[in-house]
Amino acid sequence: MSSQAERQEPALSDATRARFDREIAKYPADQRQSAVMACLRIMQEERGWISQRTEEQVADYLGMPPIAVHEVTTFYNMYNQAPVGKYKLNVCTNLPCQLRDGARALHHLEQRLGIRMGETTPDGLFTLQQSECLGACADSPVLLVNDGTMVSFMSNDKLDQLIEGLRSASGGEPA
Repeated sequence: MSSQAERQEPALSDATRARFDREIAKYPADQRQSAVMACLRIMQEERGWISQRTEEQVADYLGMPPIAVHEVTTFYNMYNQAPVGKYKLNVCTNLPCQLRDGARALHHLEQRLGIRMGETTPDGLFTLQQSECLGACADSPVLLVNDGTMVSFMSNDKLDQLIEGLRSASGGEPA
């Protein structure tokens, strides 16, 4: 069942529909569902996460079953299925990274932020998640910040600098 917050989500705006249409236009007319990933990205940019109601709205617009959109949302870790912090930190936990201190980096971030993997700090700044292979095994430990910026060779000192830099950029105090 959808939460109260999901039921109160706004309808797709004209601006959102126009963005969807630009993505849909990249595919043959009978394959508009091919724009599902782009449409989910747009919705996440606008709302911060992908709720069940958002999946239903995308499915309706693309003319596809809601379960097909849900399958995409749950397959890729770039789609937030719950609200996340301002900074989402995805630490690679694939085997090559684990062998090159990936577990140490994850543990250090858990200690530094006072949260466990999958949680968000009480101030709403950081969400810590695991990620499968980021394709930079030789640069381990690696993590992806907000699904767009990869940082490599992350020693404890570099992790601390990253956290303090992001906190400073948000006007927060260093921990």
